[in-house]
Amino acid sequence: MTAETTAELRRKRDAVADADLIELRLDTVRDPDAAAALAGRTRPVIVTCRPTWEGGGFTGSEEERKRILAAALSEGAEWVDLEWRAHFDDLIAQAAGRRIVLSTHDYHGMPIDLTARVHAMRSTGAEVIKISATATSLSDCLPLLELGASRNAPGDMVLIGMGPYGLATRILAARFGSRWTYGGGISDIGQVTTDALLDEYRFRSITASTQIYGVVGGAVGHSVSPAIHNAAFRAARLDAVYLPMPAVTAADFEAFARAIGISGASVTIPFKVALFDAVDEVDSVARRIGAINTIRVSNGRWIGGNTDANGFLAPLQERMSLAGMRVAVAGAGGAARAVVVALGSTGCSISVHARNRAQAEEVAILAAAEIGAWPPPAGSWDVLVNCTPIGMYPRSRETPVPAAHLTGRCVYDLVYNPPATRLLREAASVGCQTIGGLEMLVAQAREQFQWWTGITPAAAVMREAAEERLSEFARDENYIV
Repeated sequence: MTAETTAELRRKRDAVADADLIELRLDTVRDPDAAAALAGRTRPVIVTCRPTWEGGGFTGSEEERKRILAAALSEGAEWVDLEWRAHFDDLIAQAAGRRIVLSTHDYHGMPIDLTARVHAMRSTGAEVIKISATATSLSDCLPLLELGASRNAPGDMVLIGMGPYGLATRILAARFGSRWTYGGGISDIGQVTTDALLDEYRFRSITASTQIYGVVGGAVGHSVSPAIHNAAFRAARLDAVYLPMPAVTAADFEAFARAIGISGASVTIPFKVALFDAVDEVDSVARRIGAINTIRVSNGRWIGGNTDANGFLAPLQERMSLAGMRVAVAGAGGAARAVVVALGSTGCSISVHARNRAQAEEVAILAAAEIGAWPPPAGSWDVLVNCTPIGMYPRSRETPVPAAHLTGRCVYDLVYNPPATRLLREAASVGCQTIGGLEMLVAQAREQFQWWTGITPAAAVMREAAEERLSEFARDENYIV
């Protein structure tokens, strides 16, 4: 809880309905008063008064800050957070270490001296040691995982990887050995809202035996796949959780995922081809496509599959017969490979259009397709399929094909965020039939879920979860269409 005044902080404290423990940030108020902040509380609290030199807002002297924290201890605060670098050893001794959270923060990266740092912090006798460091890659979370495995006693540590790469440390607190996790809305350091932790990720039900799934990509913070699959897990009453796993490289994901013991993953841009070579086995469909969008773990072996082809084709064939149609595929990445393979069995003629002609040639050979100019020219196609990320949030004002080139019958944009891309809006305005990427997303996700679990989820459950998540993005004041 942050606020401008202690009175406001107390009001916000009392309005909390879904937390087990509330952190009161006295460094954010103009009139820090420990006794007033603690008065009348009905839930346990952590009192924090973070100085600016440790990323907080308190600008007064260390003597003044120490008095505030000492008052919190004497007034009976359940926990008081002290910075390791502050060397308030007398306060720790005064409490005999009990109720003390001794914390250290690194906003630039993961310290290389973590083990030595934890040893020094434990030597103070503090009851809980908190490490909060910025993860600059997914595998940066692994030192924290190792620390959790080597903890002195259950519940004596809180291990947080800040930033988007550290999200797993917050959601999988039980797996990392943390006593608690922090919910909140400070997106700059990667916090997850309490609602998302409890409702979407079912935080309180996650244990060391919960199966872990996720979506791996370069930027997956705005993916709706976690909402889709977590809703399906909930409906099927499965002990599983699905989370975003942004990675720097395919190797970065592989190191983290094998260490954490994932049960499966969805694979998106730019790793559909890169992870093809990382898995232990590839099924026949993915082998033909030359790219994977799904990983299933069976007896420790990673098996790569591809549900994009079937997921793409189903919504299109519900609307029309493709026999004799001219289909232009924009893009030459992993999604385009799946689309071309799927189209190869429909009796249509296919052309592949990409800025990189060599990549277009590699995709075209999968179904004896032709190579076309970039962007697809007017009058050269009946159906246009956008397999590029152009137009995806946050670059929602962009389009892969100028409006003047939209002369065909149908435009199918695999981008689903936003649901109505600029390409689709401009296509609809000139009379083209349009299909959004959400339909493919749900279709391929159902196939993924069935491959992982043996259960076919209800399409309505997945679609409703996806639409709700997209509506949340649309309510964001920074969301641009």
